[in-house]
Amino acid sequence: MSYLDQLHPWCIIRFLPNAQNITVCRLRRRSDAEAHLQILRQMVPTATYKIVFDGMIYKPDPTKQQKFRSS
Repeated sequence: MSYLDQLHPWCIIRFLPNAQNITVCRLRRRSDAEAHLQILRQMVPTATYKIVFDGMIYKPDPTKQQKFRSS
């Protein structure tokens, strides 16, 4: 996931035939996604859309040694 994608975690997905889908856009805030979705539904009422949160899962780098402070 690129840094730009991390800054825009809210996605609008359009469902296509044959169990396919496409990401229409990525936004920073859910309220922006809801407003954009409302416009999309007015423009293309026959399409099916969904808002999803594409959060990044933290995976520690195994090549780096973690340092813990002892008290």
